[in-house]
Amino acid sequence: MVTNAGAGYPGSTGAGVAGGGSQRPATGGTGPMFGPGSQFSEFINDPRWALAVVRATVLEAAHPQIGAALIDNSTFVAHPWRRLRNTFLSLHRMFGADDHARHREAARLNRLHARLKGTDARNRPYNAMDPNVRAWVVATLFESTVTMCRLSGQPLEQEAMERLYAEFQAFLAALGDEAGHLPDTLNEFWQYYDRVVEEELENTEAMRVILYKLFDHLPAPPLLNGLPTLWATGRAVAGPVIGAITAASLPEPFRRRAGLPEMPGAQTLVQSAYLAVGLARFLPDSWIQAEGLADLLALSPDSDDPRARTIAALHSKMKRAGALFRLITPLPPQPEPATETGTQRSAEEFFRQVLDQTGDGYLDWPDLAAMARELSGRLDLDEPEETRLYNAYADWWRELQKLLDTDGDGRVSAQEYATAVPSLAGPALIRVAEVLFDITDKDGNQHIDAEEYRALFQTAFHRDTTGADRTYTRSAFVKDFLSFMSGRQRSTPYDPLLAEA
Repeated sequence: MVTNAGAGYPGSTGAGVAGGGSQRPATGGTGPMFGPGSQFSEFINDPRWALAVVRATVLEAAHPQIGAALIDNSTFVAHPWRRLRNTFLSLHRMFGADDHARHREAARLNRLHARLKGTDARNRPYNAMDPNVRAWVVATLFESTVTMCRLSGQPLEQEAMERLYAEFQAFLAALGDEAGHLPDTLNEFWQYYDRVVEEELENTEAMRVILYKLFDHLPAPPLLNGLPTLWATGRAVAGPVIGAITAASLPEPFRRRAGLPEMPGAQTLVQSAYLAVGLARFLPDSWIQAEGLADLLALSPDSDDPRARTIAALHSKMKRAGALFRLITPLPPQPEPATETGTQRSAEEFFRQVLDQTGDGYLDWPDLAAMARELSGRLDLDEPEETRLYNAYADWWRELQKLLDTDGDGRVSAQEYATAVPSLAGPALIRVAEVLFDITDKDGNQHIDAEEYRALFQTAFHRDTTGADRTYTRSAFVKDFLSFMSGRQRSTPYDPLLAEA
């Protein structure tokens, strides 16, 4: 809800005072609430903060409303690296010095959250705009940052802690939420935090997925595509350790009530992990910029980004390392994914990689909404273009549901999809393609130029025929989009956009 941009709850972020709401007074210290010089700016590029964010996400997921929203709507299981990049991009917009960017980001996130409503498995309602739940997301980020410093042996001084709390209060106010959903003072905050931990958190499915499935089954980032053995080897070692560290760092009353296992020496392991990761702070600043690292993880070797050359060189070296691992590792051989442009995917692979964005094994509205969300974020859409794209995807979902949902359960299973072997290029999908062309064609000249193309695909033209004027016509764009979405063709530009993790 207040820390993401990729889906579900962990992802709201406010828009500064310009976003609406009443600015809370700082509870300690002076200085800017946002941008350089703020307390938060000292932490966002701190490598330890990655562990703190994971911990905060688990505490968010343990809230029943947030957990239900994550399970129903988020792409964090199937596309975690995309989700990570979008989260850091949102945080930089929200905590940066640009008030206009903060205002637009808050408005975008509020639109996103307004679309996230439903009921959980126990028929309890959830709503991403619930101000008390949004406050809890901000609370987990603040408390996990404080805990990060404590576990690293560098606890925050009282003045710094109060100043940081004031910044997170301003962060929530920037979303337009009224004062009072977070306590006014730091002393009152700890009472509030303990009460929520004791009375409201649960051992939710989303929390269990993060602790026991996500890290053990984390897909390789684009940088490591084509190196399944190397990735599987590292993940087999690191995944359980990250899960154990995160679980051991949670509040003890909640661990006990949730029945989380106790591991001998867990607290020592947690402190050692935070201390070890903290050593990375002594690396050159350019190496540990959070947004840059997230970009690199999500960047395809095919991109025209100058950093892609470095990635391509790393990729070549990692392939050689992967070959060595295959010789010495006892792990069974992993299938090498096909990467040739223009090759067919199987129906099962297409369903899993492209259609099932949430990774729950079914195709339903949240999957198509996730596509619309990702495209809207890539193009940095405002209203009414964003709603226009969502509406086009909603029409496509109604068409798919009518054609493929044979058992009437409101979703399409992989078997229903594969059995029908459908041609998905119906009128509604054509309309999606046309709307996507229109919103990508910013100047409305009925051609997508190189800059507009790059905004959507984050790469240069990779087509054999782009015309003498190096533009992308409406008919060619619609044809390629339909070829990808209905013909199950691999595509150099579309795979990183919708299929890769």
